[in-house]
Order: sequence, then C-alpha cells, then structure tokens
Amino acid sequence: MKNKIFTVILILVTIIIIYFQRTNFSEYTLKKTISSCVIAQKRTSNSLDIEKVKKFCEEKIRKQRKD
Repeated sequence: MKNKIFTVILILVTIIIIYFQRTNFSEYTLKKTISSCVIAQKRTSNSLDIEKVKKFCEEKIRKQRKD
C-alpha cells in the first residue's frame, strides 16, 4: 500500500514538472524559431527591413502554431 502511494505521488510530481517545463521552453523555442526565420528571410532578400521581416516571421509562426 505504501509503495502504491509513493508511485502515485511520483507520477503526479512528474506530470507537474513536465507541464512547467513545457510552458517555460515553449516561449524559448518560439523566440529561437522567430530568430531563425528572420535570419533566413534576411539572407534570401536583402531589400527587406529587419523590423518588417521580424513582424512577418512572428505572424507566420504564430499562425502555424494555432493550426
């Protein structure tokens, strides 16, 4: 009985840790993805302004995340 309680508590703690890691790293991943998109767009087209490229990439990536 004591072993089962320990297992349940361990599973709950693990789920909570995974949830917090997911929320923390999703923002980090989003920033890195936008940064990569900006670099790629800037390399393919030198005539674009950095702010326009960043706005374009943010909109594009956020739209893909919602779908």
